[in-house]
Amino acid sequence: MDSSTTSIVSALGAGSGVDMAALARNLADAQYQTRLDQLGARSEALDAKISAASTLKNQVLQLSSALGERVRNGDLAPSPMISAPSVALVSRAGSSEPAGDYTLEVLALASAQALIAPAIADANAVVGSGTLTLRFGEVAPGNFTPDAGRDPVAIDIPSGATLAEVAAAINASGADVSAYVATSVNGAQLVIKGAEGAANGFVLEATETPGEEGLAALAWEPVGGDAARLLAQSGDARFELDGIEMTSPTNKAGEVAPGISLTLMATNIGNPARIGFSDPTDAINSVMSDLTSALNEIVAELAAAMDPQTGDLARDDGARALRRSLSQLGSTVIMPNAAEGAPATLAELGLAIGRDGTFSFSDETLKAAMARDSEAVAAMFTNGLYGVYSTIDKISRNAATAGNPGSLAGSVSRYNSQQSRISEENAKIAEKQEMLRARLTRQFVAADTRIGRSQSTLSFIEAQIALWNKSD
Repeated sequence: MDSSTTSIVSALGAGSGVDMAALARNLADAQYQTRLDQLGARSEALDAKISAASTLKNQVLQLSSALGERVRNGDLAPSPMISAPSVALVSRAGSSEPAGDYTLEVLALASAQALIAPAIADANAVVGSGTLTLRFGEVAPGNFTPDAGRDPVAIDIPSGATLAEVAAAINASGADVSAYVATSVNGAQLVIKGAEGAANGFVLEATETPGEEGLAALAWEPVGGDAARLLAQSGDARFELDGIEMTSPTNKAGEVAPGISLTLMATNIGNPARIGFSDPTDAINSVMSDLTSALNEIVAELAAAMDPQTGDLARDDGARALRRSLSQLGSTVIMPNAAEGAPATLAELGLAIGRDGTFSFSDETLKAAMARDSEAVAAMFTNGLYGVYSTIDKISRNAATAGNPGSLAGSVSRYNSQQSRISEENAKIAEKQEMLRARLTRQFVAADTRIGRSQSTLSFIEAQIALWNKSD
């Protein structure tokens, strides 16, 4: 006899002494207890499945994220280095894999023209009105060579303009120059600065409004102009790479050799700096070793979850898909665009898969691949469409696609839906239990009332019989 039945029998007691509310509640509970126990067991099993699938999905996501961050760190590919960092910044450029050694001698930095106007005592004084015209080209002492491909820029100066208003009009002209008013020991002076590069020199012409003269004082040209007003002359950067002279209109010289970009910072005439490249072998070896360990952690978790006897995901489609992807990882071509003879699989980098599904890594295989074609190996560790990271990232994204019923995320979604249905069924059972309890309570109370009346009648009869017997 189970505990529910025992409690019911106890509650019956004898006659009208029954707790009818407790009796109704126990009977209602007993009616649905088996179904509730079944639902509870199913819910507990689903919780375990959700936890196992989520753990695996998160492990793969964490691996993908960590690998992506490692690739973006930039030390898995040959990185340019310079012996004199104060002379130039050296960085990777383009898609070419850099290699070799270079010398760099910076002869001159790119410069921008700076022109200053004559001083006036009162910064708020009116300087005239009319039009200032900027013409661009190469400026040299006593000479100006116009840039035929660049149109002059005319700047209207309104009546009553001050130096500050002239500066504002120049800045608003879109002429790729800037202007401001400096307060020098001599008074207020307009300063105009151009862009870097020899072709960005300029002359300033003035057309005055009759009766509102004054702008002519701001005009300047190298022929017959005050040479002292030219604070700085525009010029191109000049440098030698391996003794070959090159120029750049700005100090950001860009890609000067396959895979190498330069930003010039200082001259080093007569003392060339050396540019070389780091060896990524140790970094790649470390990544492959860490990748192997991380994959084995996932494999161990997957094996436990898919154990036919005790695994929570023994027959789960998402877990099967992940196991299939991992089992093919070594032989999968991850560089379909690799040149003939270049490594294209993780197996060629030393990753091997045993019969039990676990991974191992051979650094000797990796070293041999690096010795044959280090550039091709380094190309496998990028953020591109192909390579180690994109392959792991694809596995992660597939596992995390909730709309795919054959993924781990799809499994989690399916189990959550089943949990929702169990919760709904539990709610329905609770409602039915309450209805049954209420109905039984009404019936038992009515019965108890009848029993009570019968017992009162019986007591009266017993009392009468007792009186009759006493009178005899």
